[in-house]
Amino acid sequence: MASIESTIYPDSESFQANREGMLALLERVRACEQRSAASSARSRERFEQRGQLLPRDRVSLLLDPGSPFLEIASLAGLGLDKPELDQSVPGGGIIGGIGWVSGVRVMVNASDSGIDAGALQPMGLDKALRMQELALENKLPYVQLVESAGANLLTYKVEEFIKGGSLFRNLARMSAAGLPVITVTHGSSTAGGAYQTGLSDYIVMVRGRSRAFLAGPPLLKAATGEIATEEELGGALMHTSISGLGDYLAEDDRDAIRIAREILAHIDWNRELPAEAPRRFKPPRHDAEELLGIMPMDPKRPVDMRQVIARIADDSEFLAFGENYGSATVVGHIKIEGLPLGVVTNNGPIDSAGANKATHFIQACCQARTPILYLNNTTGYMVGKAHEEAGMIKHGSKMIQAVTNATVPQITLYCGASYGAGNYGMCGRGFHPRFCFSWPNARTAVMGAEQAAGTMVMVSEAAMKRKGAVDQAKLDELERRIIERFESQTSVFTTSARLLDDGVIDPRDTRAVIAQVLSICRDAELRRPQAMQFSVARP
Repeated sequence: MASIESTIYPDSESFQANREGMLALLERVRACEQRSAASSARSRERFEQRGQLLPRDRVSLLLDPGSPFLEIASLAGLGLDKPELDQSVPGGGIIGGIGWVSGVRVMVNASDSGIDAGALQPMGLDKALRMQELALENKLPYVQLVESAGANLLTYKVEEFIKGGSLFRNLARMSAAGLPVITVTHGSSTAGGAYQTGLSDYIVMVRGRSRAFLAGPPLLKAATGEIATEEELGGALMHTSISGLGDYLAEDDRDAIRIAREILAHIDWNRELPAEAPRRFKPPRHDAEELLGIMPMDPKRPVDMRQVIARIADDSEFLAFGENYGSATVVGHIKIEGLPLGVVTNNGPIDSAGANKATHFIQACCQARTPILYLNNTTGYMVGKAHEEAGMIKHGSKMIQAVTNATVPQITLYCGASYGAGNYGMCGRGFHPRFCFSWPNARTAVMGAEQAAGTMVMVSEAAMKRKGAVDQAKLDELERRIIERFESQTSVFTTSARLLDDGVIDPRDTRAVIAQVLSICRDAELRRPQAMQFSVARP
């Protein structure tokens, strides 16, 4: 297999401009994430007075020291709580991701109770549902660290109440699918949220802190006239000794997390996975640091995506498939940390030959059970009279059909532009890739802002002519508004905020992230959980 030679010149003016632009975007992403952590940390004194750990400290204590943690949707809800991005607190009120606990890979969902007492923030529900989807699809045990005030009744929406039922349905589905659901109830888990605790297979409660009841003291008194304290209604001691809701009584947060770790250490979760010999591989020949300067900030400027492949593939080796046919669509085989992977990417728009080649390659990967990585960098499918006559629609449809029905894990990474139906053919979020990430410079839209504005201006101008007069000032204003509207929605600060990916990653971390999700997918394929007709029920 041939290694890709570098054609990048790190000292060039264009490379340096790209690098500076990418670093500036990365800094914005990290600032948003840090604002969420800092907002939660402002509650430290209050938590310490109660003898509690902050949510992020709980997660750190839960995870195996030094093990990787793949955070999910850290920008969820950005700009949806406050329109000013520099004041918005993203994350959806949840700290979530895939990590290792007692040698078991799990999905972790921790209420960020340092922010608004753990009440769900905008997009928090969608984030939790996505995490459950990932756990189900990748056969991961699900660990919850619960302390939540539930929904904010001041912003109550009936559709969110109904949709929220899916959270509880998924807990039951995971248990029935043989995926253990382990919950540490650090604080409140009340009203409908009590089922977040109740629908778990293993429940750890903290003495004097856990609260689980369907109606708290004020609502109970208002509804029935009965008077009871929170501890009497739903404290840890009551639930572990009388109701049977709790299985383990912990003395504090640290003790509770110790118990959760011991549970995972004793269920022998990895017994079915064969012991693999260490995989031998060579790292890429070219520096991952150079990924910062490859992608131009202007998505209309061309880039050779082979240079991206050269910095993530083992030994920078790439076995190109159909290299001279539909050459703007680049497909072929690589390995990442010894694991085989098919790659589909773009050096421009997708033409008929490129769509046919990609279709062939996707089906061949399915035949060989090889996962596929889509590196999005396209303005879409080719348009024009010649391309329509050549059957662009039917050839593009074949590619979309192949993506839709592929039987292997598909991983999508937005590296540059992902416009129009090109987003569909390149396994965009709507086509349910197993995992979907973005680089900070990625842009996603139905088309470029200038193209959208130009189209609408021409339509409006034609309408004006039919009425007898063209108002150029109105056309100019229309063009400005459309460009502004499109530009405001294409960046990752909008798309990732709305869960249109699973997170924004540093380009330099691409190889590590892809290796991690490939390993997750591989384990899921090998694992055979003990499925049941029903989930595990409380006594």
